[in-house]
Amino acid sequence: MHELALMEELQRIALATAAAQGAQRIHTVMLRVGRLSGVDPDALAFAFEVVMAGGISQGATLELEVVPTQCRCGGCGQRFEPVDVIFACPICGELSADVLRGRELELTGLEVS
Repeated sequence: MHELALMEELQRIALATAAAQGAQRIHTVMLRVGRLSGVDPDALAFAFEVVMAGGISQGATLELEVVPTQCRCGGCGQRFEPVDVIFACPICGELSADVLRGRELELTGLEVS
């Protein structure tokens, strides 16, 4: 479960950011997670509860935005959201596609006071 290690690093960043701003409490952590990031949103939410318990992050909430996968066909240029693990273009059937979105794992916001 690498989500626990990811959340430990996120906590380190959140605590450092809060300290740099002179904050006494972390209220909300906002994350953007792509479907292709390899991160399980449910496991990440569980790890958040475990890691953020105690200290200035006690009681913090997690706002998780799951980003759908978006590809661009290498043949016809059509943008599409794949329906399974084979990224076939729904227009021309080409199997070659560039992934435009869906690999994200970003801390997008932090509410502190």
